[in-house]
Amino acid sequence: MLRTATPPRRAMLGGLIAGGLLASSAAEAQRDYGRQAPPVRYPDPDVLALDPKRFRAKLGNAAIRRLHTGMGWAEGPAWHPTGRFLIFSDIPNDECLRYLEEDHHVSRRYRSPSGFANGNTFDREGRQIAMRHRHRDVVRYERDGQVTILAARGPDGEFNAPNDAVVHPEDGSIWFTDPGYGALMDYEGQRHDTGSVRPFIKEAVYRIDGQSGAVTKLADQPFKPNGLCFSPDYKILYVADTGSSHYAEAKNQIWAYDVDGATIRNPRAFADMTLDGKSGMADGIRCDTEGNVWSSAGWVGDGYDGVHVFAPDGQRIGQIRLPEICSNVCFGGSRRNLLFMTASQSLYVLPVEARGAHFC
Repeated sequence: MLRTATPPRRAMLGGLIAGGLLASSAAEAQRDYGRQAPPVRYPDPDVLALDPKRFRAKLGNAAIRRLHTGMGWAEGPAWHPTGRFLIFSDIPNDECLRYLEEDHHVSRRYRSPSGFANGNTFDREGRQIAMRHRHRDVVRYERDGQVTILAARGPDGEFNAPNDAVVHPEDGSIWFTDPGYGALMDYEGQRHDTGSVRPFIKEAVYRIDGQSGAVTKLADQPFKPNGLCFSPDYKILYVADTGSSHYAEAKNQIWAYDVDGATIRNPRAFADMTLDGKSGMADGIRCDTEGNVWSSAGWVGDGYDGVHVFAPDGQRIGQIRLPEICSNVCFGGSRRNLLFMTASQSLYVLPVEARGAHFC
């Protein structure tokens, strides 16, 4: 049954605190990420090689850096390889921001209003694709400034609130998730009824055909499909499930599907988010060129929240600890070796000895 709870992030946090899952950090000095913070002694103590033989991405002379802060809920990082910039969303403030590689400058209101957009990506022509919560649709921003609505409804009716998307390079198709968070919360969109947290339609994964624009439903096994990414060879689709925010029977896990042309099959659990007896939620996910899955993670507390890295067999091999709940990740930079992390109110970056399988 669907829980009749308060908005999911606050409800989840309250439940974890009440259940004793939030790690105690009052007695520990939290790392200072401010402009006047002292330098971090290498190697960075918050980048952990849980399996040193398989997690070879940790650099001995690189540290986690906070690039920007002050947002309401940061999400949807996507790297533009030609423009050499990163875009990301500040959902409740209804804007999309841009980080410039050349001088590390962050400009607000790259798109404002953004329609309370969440996830972003770029298509094969470098055009921004955005998942808008307010309008419950998937849109493309054209070069002349026009907005093209790519999808606003699926086979079962109007969407809940599209969340995250990836583009298949061979046919230009757009694969996206619709877990239903944004439109269910006035804080991140505009609920049009009495404020119920029930979704409009069953949460699912969809595909927009690159030629016809037809929308097909691919899967609805995940309780709330959230972040998604392809394996390096595009033969596997990974989907993060954040259903435990609303469904008591949901598991905190990442699903895997075999890609079969324009469809997916063989749904299976890929990775369990439980670590040391504590379980949080995966959100945005990306693959590196070796097939490792880098997953944002959160809603547990210090020592858990950040990024968890899973080998192709689903075993956790690395971890990046952040002082905030991590919502999403993206590989960027000219060599795709910069891991950008949107985490609650901030944007972080970490150079890694790994290359993203895809830019976004």
